[in-house]
Amino acid sequence: MKIGEGEKPLIKEAYQFSVAPMLDCTDRHFRVLMRQISKRSLLYTEMIVAKALQYKTRSKLLNFDEIEHPIALQLGGDDPKILSEAAAIAESWGYDEINLNLGCPSPRVQSGNFGACLMAYPDQVAKCIEAMKSATNLPVTIKQRIGIDNLESEEFLLQFLDRMDKAGADRFSIHARKAWLKGLNPKQNRSIPPLQYEKVAKIKNSRPKLIIELNGGLKTPDACANALKTFDGVMVGRAIYSNPLLWRQIDEIFFGDKAKTITASKIIKEIIPYAENHLKNNGRLWDICKHTLHLVHGEHGARKWRQEISLQAQRSNADLNILEKAARQLEDAGL
Repeated sequence: MKIGEGEKPLIKEAYQFSVAPMLDCTDRHFRVLMRQISKRSLLYTEMIVAKALQYKTRSKLLNFDEIEHPIALQLGGDDPKILSEAAAIAESWGYDEINLNLGCPSPRVQSGNFGACLMAYPDQVAKCIEAMKSATNLPVTIKQRIGIDNLESEEFLLQFLDRMDKAGADRFSIHARKAWLKGLNPKQNRSIPPLQYEKVAKIKNSRPKLIIELNGGLKTPDACANALKTFDGVMVGRAIYSNPLLWRQIDEIFFGDKAKTITASKIIKEIIPYAENHLKNNGRLWDICKHTLHLVHGEHGARKWRQEISLQAQRSNADLNILEKAARQLEDAGL
């Protein structure tokens, strides 16, 4: 049985709290680490170009561990036929949702005619949504901006959402910034265009039946809890990746689970069996260890600990002893 098959938990409204898709961050190793912090939030893959599923080894792009459920596959593309085929593949692989990327403004993505630039072509996007919906029983969702370049009016956003709703989109994750397709790089597009939560709130109030998640600039659990008074869900990205343990109460706060003790040392201990399997399959320890570096912040010796694990885990012969030692050091420090 390939990874991704088998029984999976049905978690109602996991999108109440989701971890955003992030290039070079939300790979399968980070998602396994994140599952030590939250069993209930919705996790996303990095964006996968739909066309790549026709030419590259699918297992490398799509495989995941059962612990990662609920998990959404984010796709990039503009061809309805190719996207419909990718959606069918995603369902057969065991994913819980499919998400279409309409938010990335990078030049590389624009050159492929997908990501944020597609917001200028709502009819084409609608054809993509309709094709994916016809190919799968999974929810098909959209991650987008509030606008691009000079297409930024409230009327434009409403018309865009209405068109996608009619096409069958199940949910909208809206980054509350517009994107400048020229003049700003992806990092600048995450900070320079101002956040406009009030615009997204107006949209939600005028279209209460649409399921809308708020994304962008949410840096604390308290900020997310406050946003949920208005929106159906919240999506957090780099604020989680840069400080995972700040979010150790996700399941308690957002899903009503019982409080549990989560520490950096315990997280590392829990991922050791996963790391062992990864090494047996010719993986590198650094693939996993690089995601552990943000588990400790501000404590005495944290910098030295990060430097040591970085140096040791990148060696060609790195083995589980490195993770075991790292866990012991954190445990001895009460972390």
